[in-house]
Amino acid sequence: MRLVSRVLIAVLVVAFLAPPAHAWFRTPATRFATLPPGAAHPEGITADADGNIYVTTFAVAGTSSGVGQIFVFNKHGRLIREVNVAASSTFLLDLAFHPESGVLLVLDFGASKVLSVDPVSGASTVFSDISAGGQPGLNVLTFDRDGNVYVSASFAGAIYKIAPGGGLAAPWVQSDLLTTTGVPGFGANGLAFNRAQTTLFVNNTGNDTVVKIPVNGNGTAGTPAVFVNAVNGADGLIVDDHDNLWIAANQADEIVVIDPSGRTIAKLGDFNGLDRDGAPLGLLFPASLVFSGPFVYVTNLAIDLRLFGAANATGDSPWTADVKVHTISRIPAFIPPIHGLPRH
Repeated sequence: MRLVSRVLIAVLVVAFLAPPAHAWFRTPATRFATLPPGAAHPEGITADADGNIYVTTFAVAGTSSGVGQIFVFNKHGRLIREVNVAASSTFLLDLAFHPESGVLLVLDFGASKVLSVDPVSGASTVFSDISAGGQPGLNVLTFDRDGNVYVSASFAGAIYKIAPGGGLAAPWVQSDLLTTTGVPGFGANGLAFNRAQTTLFVNNTGNDTVVKIPVNGNGTAGTPAVFVNAVNGADGLIVDDHDNLWIAANQADEIVVIDPSGRTIAKLGDFNGLDRDGAPLGLLFPASLVFSGPFVYVTNLAIDLRLFGAANATGDSPWTADVKVHTISRIPAFIPPIHGLPRH
């Protein structure tokens, strides 16, 4: 009996001392910048060649100017300017600089249009109008190497393709895998090509999935298929130089990194409550993300989904309702080592 006890104790000691087979080192998210008083719900984010960070707001309570707004911060988090986007709604989502023309494109969710916007004056022209036939739910945009623009439409369950110079938006793919009846009620959302541009990855937020769409040799879309399940509120999506997918999980308050095989290799950041001013500590409803320098920058949308109906309540809803100061966070663009990850 004494021998059995000694063996049991030895086993327990080894178990407690052994490194975990699977554990995340959660690099913390820290505050990078703060929206000015009265501005709320930062959503889209991009960076320019100088490292300045551009952020749109999904302003459910309106804005001081009555139009959509973009806030521009330098690399140190200081507000450089506030840009009021002419002839836009107050519901702006993704934005990005066109890789060929350098034009700043902004998705006007409320008006269902892609706008070309002067990043200083805010003057705008319509790059593409996708408002015919109802509200498609324009959400995120990306580009292929030829300069074509791809836009996710959350309510239409579609990805639209627009020529480099703008104009007509044609459905590139439409699929039930890009629609949802879940919460949050957005289907197709974040999207990004792999480095070879042979695959377009698309997040389905309400379904908690990442959908993989092959790109045929002639540029048309192949058959969509689910690549990964169970990313809680898969929202923004970017791809790094190693084809890893960095996903803003808006209902888990974290960034999930998935390698090209579909293996989760990192979970970064977390929510640590609100400070005494009512600002999120860490991540709260992270929506969009962008690489710039040694960091990944993340918008804390921090929106109370109950504003869109009581059935949309989530565990974050009471926290987002208490937010008084809206922020952008950042995390080092580094994937911590993890025990048990196979070497290649």
